[in-house]
Amino acid sequence: MGEVALVEMIRRLAGERSGIGDDCAVLRMPGSRQELIATTDMLLEGVHFRRATHGPADLGRKALARGLSDIAAMGGTPMWCLVSLAAPPWATREWMGRFFRGLLARARSAGTHLAGGDLALHKLLAIDIVVLGSVPAGKALRRGGAKAGDAIYVSGVLGGSALGLETRSGAAWKRHLRPEPRLELGRWLRGRATACMDVSDGLSLDLHRLLRESGVAGVVDRPLPVFHGASLDQALHGGEEYELLFTTPANKRIPAIRQKLPLTRIGTVVNGKPGEMEFFGRRLEPKGYDHFKKR
Repeated sequence: MGEVALVEMIRRLAGERSGIGDDCAVLRMPGSRQELIATTDMLLEGVHFRRATHGPADLGRKALARGLSDIAAMGGTPMWCLVSLAAPPWATREWMGRFFRGLLARARSAGTHLAGGDLALHKLLAIDIVVLGSVPAGKALRRGGAKAGDAIYVSGVLGGSALGLETRSGAAWKRHLRPEPRLELGRWLRGRATACMDVSDGLSLDLHRLLRESGVAGVVDRPLPVFHGASLDQALHGGEEYELLFTTPANKRIPAIRQKLPLTRIGTVVNGKPGEMEFFGRRLEPKGYDHFKKR
């Protein structure tokens, strides 16, 4: 069972009012003009990182950046974070200090406060991040609003993180280690985007998820913005980009560059089987990273 099918099963069990399926849960507070949005994200040793190549400060920054990217995808403003850390015996006091200094530096740059968490011992390092934020009531960006005729956009350039993981050098490696959540862009997209999510598991898989959630299909028929040196395969299927994938009405003017960040139209939403994709006339399979695909 793949991750998409597993999420569908959990959503059915939880019921229609669960809200499961977006980058964050939207928690409505009666009488408030703001809604609370909440996300949780894990980093596991041997799955998301290797101790030999990922230093503690970079891990701290990246752990929080992943959650901040989910807040960005909902058009929200991050406020608080919680950190649970299962640390092996090799994680010394010095290692812990560097980890939390990296995390707190990332938190300060986003205006986010560390509010608590949990600590435990385990044979492998495991990090779980919870980020809480806010969004004006009824304004959260969701995955399920794309309509036939909408334009499909992606921010930044793609394939850099996958290239960095392969080469472990240069600008691509820096991009892999230190992703930049698109918080300002997410807020700007409120009222402009019909659907939005971040690209964490690869463009092909995440576009499939957005289209499926919206009940539509998609055609990618424009050149992708590819990171210098990356392959088309890395741009299509490489994960951990943390750019924003979004749709807008075709008549909505979206600038090619906003605050030095490229915004590239890559295709169009069409009627069809939910989640089905075409890439320059050929069927596009969702081949991004899926934890449960091989189970």
